[in-house]
Amino acid sequence: MRRVSRIAAAGVATAALAVTVSACGSSSTSSAGGSGKSKGIGLAYDIGGKGDQSFNDAAYAGFQKAEKAFGVSGRDVEPQDGETDADKVQRLETLAKAGYNPVIGVGFVYAPAVKEVAAKFPKVTFGIIDDNTIQAKNVTDLVFHEEESSYLAGVAAAKTTKKNHIGFVGGVDIPLIHKFEAGYIQGAKSVKPNIKIETQFLTQTPQEGGFASPDKGESAANGQIDAGADVIYHAAGLSGQGVIKAAAAHKVWAIGVDSDQYSQSALASYKNYILTSALKNVSGAVYDLAKSVIKDHKPLTGEIRGSLANDGVGLADSNPVFKNNADLQAALKKAEQGIKDGSIKVKTS
Repeated sequence: MRRVSRIAAAGVATAALAVTVSACGSSSTSSAGGSGKSKGIGLAYDIGGKGDQSFNDAAYAGFQKAEKAFGVSGRDVEPQDGETDADKVQRLETLAKAGYNPVIGVGFVYAPAVKEVAAKFPKVTFGIIDDNTIQAKNVTDLVFHEEESSYLAGVAAAKTTKKNHIGFVGGVDIPLIHKFEAGYIQGAKSVKPNIKIETQFLTQTPQEGGFASPDKGESAANGQIDAGADVIYHAAGLSGQGVIKAAAAHKVWAIGVDSDQYSQSALASYKNYILTSALKNVSGAVYDLAKSVIKDHKPLTGEIRGSLANDGVGLADSNPVFKNNADLQAALKKAEQGIKDGSIKVKTS
């Protein structure tokens, strides 16, 4: 079963300091960086920034891989607390003017900024992860079937729980995170129709810190564990570190997200309680877009969606307890095949 190996390998990020882009003096309506030649990759992180051991770090892994493979430099930029769309516009414009191509916004929160800046720099390719609302010749929408890997996470949770009681912690109450929740619940109930499932969203908006507050994640997980859950899946970015911490403290299972969190060095002290992680190949998406621009000179455009069928999503198998459970692996293989052949229709809400 090729469920994980390539994705998991791509998702390992190393720690390094981000280079901060200085603010530009004024906005330009021309393609100042626009010869099409690339100085390297421009990467603008989502809420939580680099070091989340999850979504942003997966993007950074792809960034690093492309730098090394194509012999180019890059610039990666951290978000600021309380920033506006105008701040994101300025950040993307600065990268484009400096000659970086492609310029990638890591997360749906960049949608308004990518739409605006891409129109000003038609010779620069822009990528946005987790948003498919922008339709422009120089924009690539890098999206995923998160519900498919979440379905497998639900199967894993239901096969592993000893209390017939599991949990889900979502970072923000938005449609994207509903996909994770829906797939997880459906997958779990496919194994145990009467399983009890706790669900909680940390905040209503990203600005309230749902993806960037480990303390909120820890508190939510503690509540679900106190209620009886013994496997908890999070889709909460940096906040998920708190979920994993709580699971380890109570010696119950956590299921990570986006990167292989069992293998993340910053989470090493909790690894024995990380059953698996629902992966999406953000690293590969960043690398492939960079390759199309820098090496192939044929930029990818339009919607590029990762799925189980193309190894864009999957489950990590780094934990030997997970990998060597024959009954669990058989159930996952059956579920994966059903999703691929269409006999299982995974819900998105």
